[in-house]
Amino acid sequence: MTKPSTTRRLLGYALVYKFRIIGALLILCCAVGAELGGPYITKTIIDQHLSVGTRDLGPVLKLLALYLGLLLTASICNFTQAYMLQSTALQIIKNMRMDLMKHIQRISLRYFDNTPIGQVVSRIANDTEAVRDLFMSFMATFVVSMMQLTGIFIALFILDWHLAMFCLLLPPIFALIMTIHLKYSKIFITIMRARLSDMNAMINESIVVMPIIQAFRREKVTLQEFEVLNEDRYVNQIKQFRIFSLSSRNIVGMIGSLVTASVIWYFGKESLQTAISFGVFYAFIDYLGRIFQPIIGIFDQLTNAQRAFVSAEKVFTILDMEGKDVEKTDQVERPEGVVKFENVTFAYKAGDNVLKKISFEARKGETVALVGHTGSGKSSIMNLLLGFYEPDQGQITIDGVDITTLSKQALRKHMGIVLQDPFLFAGDIKFNVSLYNKDISLERVKEALRDVGAAPFIEQLPGGYDEQVVERGSTLSSGQRQLISFARALAFDPSILILDEATASIDSETEGLIQKALKVVSEGRTTLVIAHRLSTIRDADQILVLHRGEIAERGNHDELMALGGRYAKMYQLQKGESVSSGAAGKIAN
Repeated sequence: MTKPSTTRRLLGYALVYKFRIIGALLILCCAVGAELGGPYITKTIIDQHLSVGTRDLGPVLKLLALYLGLLLTASICNFTQAYMLQSTALQIIKNMRMDLMKHIQRISLRYFDNTPIGQVVSRIANDTEAVRDLFMSFMATFVVSMMQLTGIFIALFILDWHLAMFCLLLPPIFALIMTIHLKYSKIFITIMRARLSDMNAMINESIVVMPIIQAFRREKVTLQEFEVLNEDRYVNQIKQFRIFSLSSRNIVGMIGSLVTASVIWYFGKESLQTAISFGVFYAFIDYLGRIFQPIIGIFDQLTNAQRAFVSAEKVFTILDMEGKDVEKTDQVERPEGVVKFENVTFAYKAGDNVLKKISFEARKGETVALVGHTGSGKSSIMNLLLGFYEPDQGQITIDGVDITTLSKQALRKHMGIVLQDPFLFAGDIKFNVSLYNKDISLERVKEALRDVGAAPFIEQLPGGYDEQVVERGSTLSSGQRQLISFARALAFDPSILILDEATASIDSETEGLIQKALKVVSEGRTTLVIAHRLSTIRDADQILVLHRGEIAERGNHDELMALGGRYAKMYQLQKGESVSSGAAGKIAN
C-alpha cells in the first residue's frame, strides 16, 4: 500500500485545527487589507488635496486619521493572527511528539538493538522541533506573504493595469529561483541533519561511558571522532549558506532594483506625453517595493522549511514502523505461572541461531536456574519469555497458553524482573519501587524493602523513603541499587519472577541478604534465574546448563555434581579447587 506523502501527512496534522487556522487567515486578510490601504490613502491626499493647493485641512486630517486607524487595525489583526497560528503550530507539534513517543513504545526491541539511543532522542527532540519551525515560521510567513502579494497585485491593477501586467512576470521568475534553490539546498540539509543525529548519538554514548573513556585515556581519540562529524556538518552548512546567499536577498534585490528602474522609466516617459498623477506614481512605487518584502520573507524561511521536511520524513519513517498497541490489562487474571518451552529456536540475525530446540518446564513454585558461559543463550531465553522477541520455531506457553496470542502488556503484567545492571529512575526511592502504580501503597513499598533487607540503609538516608535518586542511581552503591530493584519486583507481587544475573555485581554480605529474601518471596512463584555465581542456585529445583544455544545438562545441584560434567567443573573453578588446564580448556570450548 502506498504511503501518503510527507506534505499530505503534515497537512493531516494541521487539519485537526482547520477552524482555528481559517479564523486566523480571515483575520490575516483584514490585516493585509488595512496595511495596503495606506499607500492608496496617501495617493488620494497627494492628488486630490496637496496637488490642487487646497487650504481646507479637514479632509486631509480625516484621511490621516483613517490612515492611523488602519495601521492600528493592522497591528491588532497581525498580533491576533500570529498568536492563533503559532499557538496552533505548538499544539500540532505537541500532538506529533506524543504520537512519536507512543509509537516508540510499540516498536519491536530489534529497532533499538540496531539504533543508537542518541538518534532516537534526536527524532523526538530535534526533528519534531524542526517541524515546529515549519508550522510556526514558514507557514505563517508563506501565508502572510501570499496574502500580501495578492493584495499588492490587486492594488497595482487598480493603479495601472499595463504596468501591472509587466509585474506579473515576477512570480514565475522567483518560483524558478526557489525551485533551483530547494533542489541543491536539500542535499546539504539532509547531510546536516544526519550528522546532527550522529553527533547526538556519540554525545549520549560518551556521557554514559565517560568513566571508561577516562580510564583508558580515550579522550583525544573520542574528540577526534567527534571533530570528523562536526567538521562534515560545518562544511555542508557552509555550502548550504552559499546557495542561500546567492539565491535569496541578493538576487531578489537585484531584480527589484531593475524592475523599479523600469517603472521609473515608464512613468517618466508617460509624463512627457500626458499629464501623470504624482499620487499614482508614488503609490505604484510604494506597492512595488512591498512586493519584494514577502518574497524575501519566503526565501528566508526556505531553509527552515526544507529542514522541517527532511526532519518530518525521519519522524514519519519511525511512525511507519510496525508496532503493537499498548493494551489495557485491567481484566487480565493472575496466572498460575507454569512456564513451558517446546523446541524453541531463535536467532537475532537470520541463519545465526542463538537458541536451538530448547525444551524445559518450570512449574508453579519452582526455581529454574540457567547457567553457561557468555553467549550460551541464557538472556535470550528470558527475552523470549518476556515477549521482547518471538521464537523462529517452537512454542512458549504460560499455563498452556501460547504467549504469542497474548498482548505484551497482558503477558508482562504478572512478571517481575531484576537485571544484572539495575536501573533507577530520577525520583525518590518510594517511586522507584512503586513506579506510581496506584495499587502499591507506601506500606507495601516499605514491606518490600524490608523483605529484601534494604530498609536499614534507606532509613539512615537524610530523606528516608523520600530520598531523591539521581538518574541511574549513581549516588548509591551497586548493591543498594540492586536491593531497591529487588524490592520493585517484589512489590508488584509477580507470578513469575525473573532474575537476570541479579547477584553478579553485589558483595557477599548483600548477596546473603538477598538469598534470605528470595527464599521467602519465591515461595508460590515460578522463579527463573540466570546465575553467575553458582553458589546462589544450590537450592534451585532445576538447573539448565546451556552451551552454544543448547541444553547440555539438566538436573538439581547434587545430580549435576554427581554427573561430573560442565556444571561440576564450573562449580569447582568458582570454589577455587584445582582443575587441570585441560579441563579448563574444555569448559571454555
